[in-house]
Amino acid sequence: MGRQHLHRRTVSTGDLQLGLIGAGRWGRNYIKTIQELDGVQLHRLASRNPQSRAWVGRNCAISENWQDVATAADLDGVIIAAPPDHHAKMALAAIAAGIPVLIEKPLTLDVAQARTLQSLAESKQAIVLVDHIHLYHPAFKELKRQALDLGVLQSMRSAGGDWGPFRGDVSPLWDWAGHDLALCLDLLGHMPLSLSATVKESRQVSEGLGQILSIKLNFSNGVVADIECGNIMDPKKRFLAAHYDHETLIYDDLSATPLVRQPRADGPGCDPVHGQVIDVAQKTPLTSVIEAFAAAIGRASADFSDVQLGVKVIQLLANCEASLRQGSLVDGLDAQ
Repeated sequence: MGRQHLHRRTVSTGDLQLGLIGAGRWGRNYIKTIQELDGVQLHRLASRNPQSRAWVGRNCAISENWQDVATAADLDGVIIAAPPDHHAKMALAAIAAGIPVLIEKPLTLDVAQARTLQSLAESKQAIVLVDHIHLYHPAFKELKRQALDLGVLQSMRSAGGDWGPFRGDVSPLWDWAGHDLALCLDLLGHMPLSLSATVKESRQVSEGLGQILSIKLNFSNGVVADIECGNIMDPKKRFLAAHYDHETLIYDDLSATPLVRQPRADGPGCDPVHGQVIDVAQKTPLTSVIEAFAAAIGRASADFSDVQLGVKVIQLLANCEASLRQGSLVDGLDAQ
């Protein structure tokens, strides 16, 4: 109750005081976005990078110890942008301290850890958001509004990848597929019945092991989602095509026209050749993420849908790994 009182006081009398753990590439994106927003301030940063002071305001306290931020009593919320193998312990510490937390995707790298995090969040009535960034894109939000007029979703096709990253300890599956899985789950609202994952291409490049992966999700009522992702895609891709009865909505994060509505297009490229360009708000997804986090803190009430989705994404990523190892379909996912 003490933290809830603090949230109400801060919202009504001043800026939200946020903490950030991690000042890597994505952490610096958070720093820049927070600086551009009214109503929020970066009050604390956990970083071992000696350049960190140049990136933040003079009133931002910097510590090399993440615990100084995760449990700080003078914060209204904590953002975790550290490597994903540290997400669980950092988020658990913030939740235990009663501090709302925003976690960069993936939620964790382990299903058991993800479930433990969800359980603690629910028992503590904690505010926990997971930054599945594309769910906050104005074009994807508009896609969901447009879809209300198009009847039943029949199938989905998505692709996401780039050249890199190349990590010795984490498969490109964990870097790229989480976005596609979150988009598909958010559109349909439930888990698939089964999935299969295969390696479409694998080769050693100068930077490390490169792979293109194909994933097929089989939902109830015959809905299928075909996903392609990887770290040797050139050029970069990030699109989702949602096929309805007679029309297709195409979300493309990298296009100058990020949302197009057109007659049903089932081809592998889903190229919006004859489509209607849909106007969308000019706002960065990360701005929307931070605004959603600030709004959740201001309401001082927990909504577990975000962390529940985060856990489901981790379950599906683990299922994809199992399918890749076994070379077979993994079913019974709706009962997990």
